[in-house]
Amino acid sequence: MENILVTGGAGYIGSHACKKLGQMGYNPITFDNLETGWRDAVQFGPFEKGDLLNPEDLNRVFSIWNPKAVMHFAALSEVETSVKKPELYWKNNVIGSFNLLEAMLRANCNKLIFSSTCSIYGENDKVIVQEDTPTNPVNPYAATKKATEDMISDYVVTSGIKVIRFRYFNVAGAAPQGNIGEFHRPETHLIPSVLEKIKSETGCIEIYCDDYGTPDGTCIRDFIHVEDLVDAHFLGLVNILTANRKDEVYNLGNGNGYSVKDIIQCCFSICKKELPVVIKDRRPGDASTIISGSKKANLELGWRCKFPEIEKIVADSWNWIQKGSYNQ
Repeated sequence: MENILVTGGAGYIGSHACKKLGQMGYNPITFDNLETGWRDAVQFGPFEKGDLLNPEDLNRVFSIWNPKAVMHFAALSEVETSVKKPELYWKNNVIGSFNLLEAMLRANCNKLIFSSTCSIYGENDKVIVQEDTPTNPVNPYAATKKATEDMISDYVVTSGIKVIRFRYFNVAGAAPQGNIGEFHRPETHLIPSVLEKIKSETGCIEIYCDDYGTPDGTCIRDFIHVEDLVDAHFLGLVNILTANRKDEVYNLGNGNGYSVKDIIQCCFSICKKELPVVIKDRRPGDASTIISGSKKANLELGWRCKFPEIEKIVADSWNWIQKGSYNQ
């Protein structure tokens, strides 16, 4: 079994990637500081506790496991927090990634799958963004992802590292078996936040502004099932291990936009329960519409969404939330 280092493997997307790697005959090595990840989510391979900001932690894990490639998910990712505390995001996301690249070079590991975001495109109302759409980050989180992409591309030119960069936006859903899923404390992502409130039957559903220039006034996003997302990462890994690619970028999304109100109504329908909805002030850094085109991944990686329906995404999330959560 070939070892694949998965930074952030105790997090939401990283744990699903480890599940996929294990199913396909690889040995996923989770590297996580557990700041936002969960030890209970590490179910599919060895766990190494460590921090990207500590080069010695990285040297240790590369020395022990000699990974064939790296999947890099570890990052702070909350837009609102990045606006309030940008210094945390520049330090963790950019400097942490720099340390990882340096550790890879020391260990002669030259293949990287990088988790990026469609939010680096910024405002693109009424446009399905493609890989060549100009980037214009509108918040510090997106800016740190763009800066990291640029840094990685420079390393490709000078060091021989090969990379695939995946840009995606709203990932949701859970493993159909219900053993791993999305779990943040506090929970700020739309679908799990709404579902958790429905489960507890307390409070109200908050919408941050309804006067955007969209049909119902609320933000529009492209939601992708986490299982589809990690399928693309696996195909990217196979591609980078076997093909002569140096630096590729792929968007990952459904190509369908759903408004915040659409998602809330879908949650009410799946759960057969409703709660009051309250309109709050607009959050700084939120783009009004982001919809991702994925034709390049379709053509070059042979990737297709198996679960494009928003009802399936919400239903799998609801199944996970009803079963419980991770222990700290």
